[in-house]
Amino acid sequence: MNERAAPMVAWLEPLAEALARDGEAVLVVVASVQGSAPRETGTTMVVSAAACVGSIGGGHLEFEATRIARCAFHDGAKSTWTVRFPLAARLGQCCGGVATLAFSRITRADAAWLDVALACARMGAPFALVSVVDSRGAARLIVTADDARGSLGETALDSASTALARTRLAGSAAGAALVSSTNAAHQTLLLQVERPDPFPVLVFGNGHVGRALVGVLGVLPAQVRWIDARANDFPVQAPANVRMVVAESPEDELQDAPSGAFIVVTTHSHALDYTLIETALDRDDWRYVGLIGSRSKRAQFERRLAARGRAPDAMTRVHCPIGLQAATIKAKHPGAIAVAIAAELLLVREAGVRSPALFVASR
Repeated sequence: MNERAAPMVAWLEPLAEALARDGEAVLVVVASVQGSAPRETGTTMVVSAAACVGSIGGGHLEFEATRIARCAFHDGAKSTWTVRFPLAARLGQCCGGVATLAFSRITRADAAWLDVALACARMGAPFALVSVVDSRGAARLIVTADDARGSLGETALDSASTALARTRLAGSAAGAALVSSTNAAHQTLLLQVERPDPFPVLVFGNGHVGRALVGVLGVLPAQVRWIDARANDFPVQAPANVRMVVAESPEDELQDAPSGAFIVVTTHSHALDYTLIETALDRDDWRYVGLIGSRSKRAQFERRLAARGRAPDAMTRVHCPIGLQAATIKAKHPGAIAVAIAAELLLVREAGVRSPALFVASR
């Protein structure tokens, strides 16, 4: 079964893999935007000689950024530099804003900071990466709440940049910014603040809806556990961010699931669906609990829960019918249901509302 989970800072592991494979890569970061632009600041793409991972918005902007990044492997480019793109005038893109991209050429030799960043991501700890723009040296500093590693080449600049990074870390914002240093040279710094944002989803059921949903979640920054007792019904392979779990008692997986998880129930059995929902309701720390089914199924579960002594409003914590199709999407094709469910998960996640979450897929 697939053991790999998606990183919580999406560009870190692709960068580590590119360095291990090719010895060098270029990080392309949306450093600032004015007006309408395809992606927000902090969006990052990893460009290596053979591949691109991530997207800064596609179209001509991404094509030109990829070309510039790959040219850097041959022309002795600076370690970090910026390029300003008026999207309409230079690239003919109708969004019409201005995007400034920062390019950072990174080699194995100057990537000691990457281990610290990966450790922060795995622990869910925020960090900031500071780079000197227009410097030929590999001047980078990684800052956490209680540590700073690396150097920008000057002690006073390191100290001031660490203080600035910690001020940003103490807030809630993430993303990238170009800032002026306070030293005599008034250098421009690229400051990237990363806040690992876990998106753990437990999908119960490997039938048609479960399969379709996992396919949709496979292109999202989610960490997915796909759970069923029926080993033979799992595909040979799943997306890289999905771990397939064969469990004789799927409800046991809810005991060790992380706080804030999104639970989706889509099994082949109404009896198992009920067991999963009842078990999920024993905890109140889910972000989302969803159950596939009709309003009549919801009413039946409400009656059964009441008969077992649950509070009359217990099912208010459960999204059932599940997904946006409950309000606007009427199609019952497994793919349509999967898209509606994924959209609901994203809405809950972006709203930041702590709502118990259980995801159950239909057979």
